[in-house]
Amino acid sequence: MIFHKFWGAFVAQINKVANLFWEADPIAQMRYEYDQAVAQLKEGRVGLEQYRGLVERVTRQASANRSHVQKLEAETKAYLRAGDRATASKFALELQKAKEELAANEGQLALHETAYGNSLKKIQHANDKLIGLREKITKYDAELKMSSAEAEIAKLSESFDVNLTTDFGEIEAVIQQRIDQNRGKVRVATDLSKQGIAEIEAEERVQGELAEQALHHFEVELGLKSPETTPVAQMTKDLGPAKQTS
Repeated sequence: MIFHKFWGAFVAQINKVANLFWEADPIAQMRYEYDQAVAQLKEGRVGLEQYRGLVERVTRQASANRSHVQKLEAETKAYLRAGDRATASKFALELQKAKEELAANEGQLALHETAYGNSLKKIQHANDKLIGLREKITKYDAELKMSSAEAEIAKLSESFDVNLTTDFGEIEAVIQQRIDQNRGKVRVATDLSKQGIAEIEAEERVQGELAEQALHHFEVELGLKSPETTPVAQMTKDLGPAKQTS
């Protein structure tokens, strides 16, 4: 009684371990079962081929018996026509035995053909089942991987909530603040670079007018041009009226 309980508990633990392996990778288990079935099917095919060899041998024997019966019938008829009844009777007796042997071989051949046909049909059916099982394994494998990926994505979407209360959200806020500061520095540098541009441009215009006036005086001294007051008036207009002294 105690041994029976001990054995039952041991078998239960073994079954528990087996179930753990079974549930750990069901696709691998299905593939193992598939490989086992394929191996059995291959063995069955080898046996069927050997059995077909027996059927072919019986078929050949029956064909030989049939030819022998036909030959004996022809010889028996020939001796009867010749009036040799003694010889004809010998061939008739041999013909009778040959017909009995032919009938036995044909009966055995019919049984073998039926058995072979049934075995062939079973193997063909098993092969079709294996093809369907292989497609089902591929389908289940793909669906299992897809569902596992979807579960991981769903788990990630639940835990990955980016907001300012998380470390990632705080880091993102710091980065955005630095980006804003850098953009502010660029804007200030751009605005400062525009200061004094108007004064520089006005000074350049004055220098241009003075250079033009000096060139005009030089041309007058050389006699290339007559003295004119237009440049001076124009320069006065550009630079503004001169201050009056009291």
